[in-house]
Amino acid sequence: MATKFKKRKKKKILIVDGYNIINAWDDLTELSKLNLESAREKLIDYMIEFSKYMGYKTTIVFDAYNVKNSIGVEEKRSDSVNVIYTKEHQTADSYIEKYISELPNKEFLDLKVATSDYAEQQIVLGKGAARISARELQLDVLQSKEKISEKNSSEKKTIQRNTIGDRINRENIDIWEKLENIRRNR
Repeated sequence: MATKFKKRKKKKILIVDGYNIINAWDDLTELSKLNLESAREKLIDYMIEFSKYMGYKTTIVFDAYNVKNSIGVEEKRSDSVNVIYTKEHQTADSYIEKYISELPNKEFLDLKVATSDYAEQQIVLGKGAARISARELQLDVLQSKEKISEKNSSEKKTIQRNTIGDRINRENIDIWEKLENIRRNR
């Protein structure tokens, strides 16, 4: 008797090197020149929408390498996105490497790291993760936004009212007048 094995669906995990992506995307780069916090928030907003649509559990890592006395902070921003601010003297790259190393059961994960840092890409590949360049992630985000927009616009198409008056042949005046009188409570 053959034993049937149920194929386990892989959990989709995306790790994003936050500042690397901000510095690679033109709109975020321009925004960061005016206000870095706004650029971070915009990236987080992009990732929340993208992750929800694509089914990823996403971790965005911002390093606080040069921030004095930073103890590191983790913020849960949605069901699908966590944001990490590393502790003092810890780079996003070192955090990501450690995070990947500590993940159990990597064979059951669809694990991707978004960064355009070549050295980091090589390290994450060596640890069993796939890499996505900043450009690839941006294209994926834009494509998902288009699909979300298409889906929303098709759902918002005008819903035609379906009334009994629409079903009655208006040439049959008797029925039409009786219904109109009922409607007007006469």
